[in-house]
Amino acid sequence: MPKNSDSKIFFADHRDAAEQLIEAMPIDQLKEQPVSIVAISEGGVLIAETIAERVGVVPDVLLSEPIMAPNNPELPIAMISETQTLVMHKALIDSFGIDEDFVYEEARRLYDEKVLSHVYRYRNGDPLRPVKDRVVVLVDECAETGITTLMAIKSMIEQEAKNVYLAVPILDQSTYDNLLTVCDGVFCPHRIRDYISIDFYYASLEPPTLETIKRIITHHA
Repeated sequence: MPKNSDSKIFFADHRDAAEQLIEAMPIDQLKEQPVSIVAISEGGVLIAETIAERVGVVPDVLLSEPIMAPNNPELPIAMISETQTLVMHKALIDSFGIDEDFVYEEARRLYDEKVLSHVYRYRNGDPLRPVKDRVVVLVDECAETGITTLMAIKSMIEQEAKNVYLAVPILDQSTYDNLLTVCDGVFCPHRIRDYISIDFYYASLEPPTLETIKRIITHHA
């Protein structure tokens, strides 16, 4: 059962986080149906690799690019995915008085300049593997702003996935509750109050190299 705790939780690394996450997942049930394990971040790829090994599939990664606020280059206000799914953080956009036309224009520009480049870098131009009529488990190392997660969920729904689940090692309790309203289920071994930041809960967060990600998502594909 997931744990509710107010204490600080550490994972040794992505592998440790994946092992703890797997304990909260119905692995045997997933093996019985067509399933896709899709990471939604670079760090998520490392966790998705371990989960995919247990399920017996090759993981994939949904590539995307954040759209930053014009007055704050470090604040993401929207996300655009390789499937051209756009999700906006309406509260931030409204509070900063940002014109939605700016968001749409940036989405088009970043898709052409960044997202397509990611597709060629990571998959040699190949698209995301089809998820139509499949059970999709989206995997990440955390879910802080929520924009990436919502973009990924919406993208999988638009790609006609049969079911969409989220697998994350640690979540703020309120985020967990909110995510349950937009997908079919959330697998999470640690739900805590007053989430701080990802660095606070992992002892080591060594990011994967490009070569590592390419190896993971193309191995036996």
